[in-house]
Amino acid sequence: MLTVYTSFPTDPDLPPDEYRRTLLDKCRWIEEAGCRGVLVHTDNRSVDPWSAAQFLLENTERLVPLIAVNPVYTHPFAAARAIATIGYLYHRQVDLNLVSGGFPSHLKELGCGLDHDERYDRITEFAQIVTRLLSDDSTVSHAGRHYTVKGAMLGMPFDAALMPRIYVSGGSEASLEARRRLGAGWLTYPRLLGRYGDSGVFQGGGVRFGIIARPTAEEAWSLAHARFPHDEDGEQLHDWVAQQAESRWHRNLADDVRRSGVLDQVYWLYPFRAYHTFCPYLVGDYDEVAAALAEYFNVGVNTIILNTPEDPEDLDHILVALRRARAAV
Repeated sequence: MLTVYTSFPTDPDLPPDEYRRTLLDKCRWIEEAGCRGVLVHTDNRSVDPWSAAQFLLENTERLVPLIAVNPVYTHPFAAARAIATIGYLYHRQVDLNLVSGGFPSHLKELGCGLDHDERYDRITEFAQIVTRLLSDDSTVSHAGRHYTVKGAMLGMPFDAALMPRIYVSGGSEASLEARRRLGAGWLTYPRLLGRYGDSGVFQGGGVRFGIIARPTAEEAWSLAHARFPHDEDGEQLHDWVAQQAESRWHRNLADDVRRSGVLDQVYWLYPFRAYHTFCPYLVGDYDEVAAALAEYFNVGVNTIILNTPEDPEDLDHILVALRRARAAV
């Protein structure tokens, strides 16, 4: 079964009233379309994802926030208590997207000196403690490299049916190892499948794509070029950021841009190249996009995060391609 999330704009670049109206409008038609939920991302410049998730829960009926959680911002007990409180007050579920932090400057601002792989070790400990706190009736103790917990216990009941789905984000072997140790899902900004060989990394995993699908390829590409016109300033900014980036997925996609360019093919990297998005795009008619998606579904992908659709009509077109892809698998 395919799980579909969209993204949730969390950069506060609009006046507050307009921002709230935009979020409410998008979340309501995303919910009406039957998507499971929305990804609420996090970095040093975004709104707080837990507060944004609460706003979402109070203004929707079924939508599940997929909350990006970076241990640099919160202790695992605080995260477990927040999840339990949401379950207690709203009887609603949240899912977790565990991230290690992709901007070295942001980590430096907060005094985090852990290297890339150590941060995934910390993610693993973090998730283990959260899961035990939510599932154990007795007290929880943990003595690890990054956390020490002695006889901790949540003070409220938690319905096991509300246990969050947990995903680990990344593109590195360290992220895959954390995913394996936790028995969690894996989320990444995907390269073309040929870049992965026969490793089976996508079995039970998830991908994030922007999708522009229309009845004809001509319509889709006309819209794609209108949304993402040639942008030299954006390309220069991308080149600078790519030199600083520590995230393996970012370096991989940047390497693909250098090696293969951004040809107007179904798998399209120009929005990433011009620093307008972090994810690849799929562009074409319904069947072309469906065929590209089906390749990922056929190797085990069961979760997709859509870059935020522009409007309900845009999402309807995307869902046509998704349904055709599922039918083809």
